[in-house]
Formats: sequence, structure tokens, C-alpha cells
Amino acid sequence: MKLATLKDSTRDGRLVVVSRDLTRCSEVGHIARTLQAALDDWEHVARRLALIAEGIETGAQPTIRFHEHEASSPLPRAYQWADGSAYVNHVELVRKARNAEMPASFWVDPLMYQGGSDGFLAPRDPIVMADEGYGIDMEGEVAVITGDVTMGSTPEAARSAIRLVTLVNDVSLRGLIPEELAKGFGFFQSKPASAFSPVAVTPDELGEAWDGGKVHLPLLVTLNGKKFGKANAGIDMTFDFGQLIAHAAKTRNLVAGTIVGSGTVSNKLDGGPGKPIESGGDGYSCIAEIRMIETIETGSPKTPFLRFGDQVRIEMKDRTGHSIFGAIEQTVEKYEGSKSR
Repeated sequence: MKLATLKDSTRDGRLVVVSRDLTRCSEVGHIARTLQAALDDWEHVARRLALIAEGIETGAQPTIRFHEHEASSPLPRAYQWADGSAYVNHVELVRKARNAEMPASFWVDPLMYQGGSDGFLAPRDPIVMADEGYGIDMEGEVAVITGDVTMGSTPEAARSAIRLVTLVNDVSLRGLIPEELAKGFGFFQSKPASAFSPVAVTPDELGEAWDGGKVHLPLLVTLNGKKFGKANAGIDMTFDFGQLIAHAAKTRNLVAGTIVGSGTVSNKLDGGPGKPIESGGDGYSCIAEIRMIETIETGSPKTPFLRFGDQVRIEMKDRTGHSIFGAIEQTVEKYEGSKSR
């Protein structure tokens, strides 16, 4: 089934079940007012929500029109947002571009940071920043939303806790990252609010594209209407979601509603760095990666980071060409100061 959260006067919106073609939805407040409430009582409500989904497809369930621009991120805020870096190819390029050797441990022990989860951007909200000099970048990723996960869970147990799959634009401010990391205390200012796709889906909706821990479909990224990336999320993913969740749960319990991200989707080409789509490659899911390759090949980057007015679109389609999660579509806008309410 497909679930979304419609915006309303509350912080957490209201839960709806969405049709497979993303055109219709049914409100399910009598079952669970919010997605977090559904996740908290998943064993009892999931089947009831699935029956609603079946009724939408057969015409037995009353529906209203579903508009992606009326949706918040599926969880407008979450108890936990942990983002991994499962595509070690991406990390390897970052370090190679600055002539730094990558520790061997990166291939066996995932990188992960704890992001801000007190408020996510809606999938059609603008990316508002005060200064282009921050090095504004998109990061196209896949993410999963879990049920409760016990501390010390194995990857196998962690995979069984995956409730929903979604997409994310993990906005990064590349110009702020180096100085922040140099302090030795991790990301904060350089990782502003992320945006998630309009719809989150149960893994069964992905069919054969879901192998229990990875989504084997291209992540489609466009920049200002031009194809930028189509890297396959199931290829070159060193750590699957079971491994990422288990890593996050090594020293703590994870509560229902925890979101775990894959990190930037990145593919190699013939064992080496990828190429732009126009050069026969699968492109990129963030600007930083093409800048790294430009630096490796020519000594300096040429592609600029996002500028005010730029538009980013992130989407994933099934093998018949239909959108699975809806699209994240954001325009970069200049922050002009807080507005009085």
C-alpha cells in the first residue's frame, strides 16, 4: 500500500491511503490520525489500512483527489533520522578528490550521522537559504521507515522491521562541511532540513525490485529540467538497509518511526568513476560527485552548486514507467528573513 500525509493546521498532518497510480486517496482518521500513530500500532492497523488500499483499487472505497503538492513529507517530523553512506564508491571519490586515502574500515563499517528530524520540508517546499556561498547541494537517496528495533539486532532482524520505503533529498551545504567536520563533532549547520517524497510505500509495492534490503531501480534526478542522474539504487550499495539499521541499533533501541537513509545513490562505470548521462553514463545523485570527478580528471571542479532559481526533481519509476513515490520537486530560493505571523 501507499501512504501519505496531507497538510492541515497541525504539525503532523493527517494520514491518507493513496491509490497505486497516485491520483486518489482515502482519509483514514478512524484508523490512525497520523502516520506516526499508525507506526506505533502497526500490528493492529496495517491490515485495516491494507483493506482500504484494496478498496481504493476496486472502487469500493470512497476517495478524494490526491495532489502531490498538498502532501507533507510522509513523516513531517520524526523521532529519529539517521543517514548512512551505503554507496562507498561515493565516499571513495570524495577522498580521492582531495588526495586522501580511504580507511579500509569504510568497506565493512558503515558511515552514519544523526540528522535533524524535528521538521522536514514538504516534497514541493522550496530550499530556502541565505547565501549561495554555502555550497547548496541536493542528495538523492532512498530511505526506509522502521518499526521498533531492539538494540543489538542482526541485519536479518532489522530487515523484518522495515515498514515503509520512501525517497529523500538530503540537502547539504558543501561550503560549510569542511570547517564543521574539522571541529571533530560532526554535521549540524551544514545539514539543513531534508525533504521526502509525497508517498511512502510498503516494500511489497516494489515487487521484484525489492530484495529485502535494497531497491533495484534507477533514481531519477533532474536539474532545471535536464537529466542529471539515473543511478540504480540496487547497484554498488555496499551496505543494505538491514545492515544500516543494525548499525544504528548497535548501542540503542530504535523506536517506530525511525528513518534510515541510504546516503547518496552512486554507481561506478566499468569499475571506475561514473560519467554524465550525455556521455553515456548514469549520471549523479548530487553535484558534489560530478565536481569530484572533474577535480580528479582536470584538477578543478567546473559544475557549480545550486543557485537561487534552480529546480531539482527526484523521482523513481517502476518498470512500466509509472511513478512509485511521487516526485520531490524543489526550487532554491533566497532567505529574506523571518516573516511575522
